[in-house]
Amino acid sequence: MEDRLRKAFAAVEVEEGLKEKTRATLLEKAQGRRARPRRRAVCAVAMASLLLFVGVGTGVFFTPVSAISIDINPSIELGVNRFDQVVAVKGYNQVGQELLDSIDLRFMDYSQALAALLADDRVQAYREQGESLSIFVACDDQQKGDEMLSKVETCAGGGPGVHCLSGNWAESQAAQAAGLSCGKYRAFLELQALDPSAAPEDVQGLTMREIRERIAALSGGEVPASPGQGCGHHGGHGHACQAG
Repeated sequence: MEDRLRKAFAAVEVEEGLKEKTRATLLEKAQGRRARPRRRAVCAVAMASLLLFVGVGTGVFFTPVSAISIDINPSIELGVNRFDQVVAVKGYNQVGQELLDSIDLRFMDYSQALAALLADDRVQAYREQGESLSIFVACDDQQKGDEMLSKVETCAGGGPGVHCLSGNWAESQAAQAAGLSCGKYRAFLELQALDPSAAPEDVQGLTMREIRERIAALSGGEVPASPGQGCGHHGGHGHACQAG
């Protein structure tokens, strides 16, 4: 009898020991399973943060915050990011698009891009023929806009028929909606003030000289002055403007 009791209690002790070992093993595995998801979660958060940082940085770099339009016969607009790099280009007429197709301006500093355009033989030929050159800077930051305009004036070199203007980003958006570059849009507004029937499509195929001749004809022989017309310097000391 005693032997049976001892064997019974021994079996219970063995069973309890087995239970403890089993419980410890299961707890250890459960903790391991919880640790792995936690590590995965930390890695996932880190990766998401990295992707967000890269995405935001890329978005900032490729987002234009100002624009420079160049109109002579080619009608061209450059989108410039906050780092002064050209990140977008657009030709508003066929000759402008053809010019852009032959010169790679993207990711150049805007002053270098402008210099490259003005040094092109085709643009030089238009200037030698007496065509008006209009360069318009659109920027909402007044200080930055003045700095850009000063560099643009240096690049353009001044002289008869050269008009360097500045305005805000809203003008650039309005010009795009009208299918015109900023400079041609400003000239169109001058024309429309004299002839309310004038429409954007009436000037799309005209050179800047032709538009100004129409303005002159409607204003009694003189082109009406507009804010910023001409190429005066704005308190700067001049800026280098080299192609390349």
